[in-house]
Amino acid sequence: MPEPAAPEGQTRMEQIGAAVAAIGSASCPARLAQLLRAVVPYSYTVIFGYCGSARPLDLWDDFPPEKRKVFVTDYQAGPYLLDPFYLAATSAAQPGLYRLRELAPDRFYQGEYFRSYYAQTGLAEEIAFFSDLGAGAVIVLSLMRADKPFTNRELRALAGMRAVVNAVVGQHWRDIGKAFHPAQPRQGERGRDIEKSFHSFGAGLLTPREREVVEFTLKGHSAEAIGRMLGISPGTVRIHRRNIYGKLRISSQGELFSRFIATLEGLPAFDAT
Repeated sequence: MPEPAAPEGQTRMEQIGAAVAAIGSASCPARLAQLLRAVVPYSYTVIFGYCGSARPLDLWDDFPPEKRKVFVTDYQAGPYLLDPFYLAATSAAQPGLYRLRELAPDRFYQGEYFRSYYAQTGLAEEIAFFSDLGAGAVIVLSLMRADKPFTNRELRALAGMRAVVNAVVGQHWRDIGKAFHPAQPRQGERGRDIEKSFHSFGAGLLTPREREVVEFTLKGHSAEAIGRMLGISPGTVRIHRRNIYGKLRISSQGELFSRFIATLEGLPAFDAT
């Protein structure tokens, strides 16, 4: 969507003032994105609202129409549950600016979430501001680059905008919690609610331990990392994976990912014959 044009020669303080003055108006997100682009150029902006395992709200984005399906529609259909930003946002991450790769598991770039979904975005890097609005609601403002990663110098420059971002986001979306279903979990229940999304996968076919292995595998953890988290050997993790594939009648992580997404979408996921 088009952004309001900034007056030529506008100073940084004037741009901050314009973003603050726009709080409560439809132009506020675009003014904020305009301010951040003046600090460091980047390709796309998206602002998601999260609350527990509820489907994320696309509060604002500036994707061209041909990109929006992958970045928003497909993402909201289920892959968000494996997104390191979503997982951090629903695990009480502190407000701040984060690189995706800082929060990602050890095998994220070899995992199926990355290969089956995230690689389609064609991004070189994604970073995000986290703002906690209380009552379980978190807003994540992502800045995406299609050409090259952000440099440390650019990250420091953007980090200098954290107070402004938090103030604008916190005021503009201060009532965002009301946009989610009233039955959404309270803040202390978020972790348990998210776990249920994974633990219901393969119900009646997989054991609780096998579902744990599925969860960590889909999130991008290696057999070694899963073994450490579950207190078992990497070899045992691999045995669990073979058993999971056999029970689900699949032969790859790609099929495992597809079955998981199909379950979230309410489609038939298992052949019970």
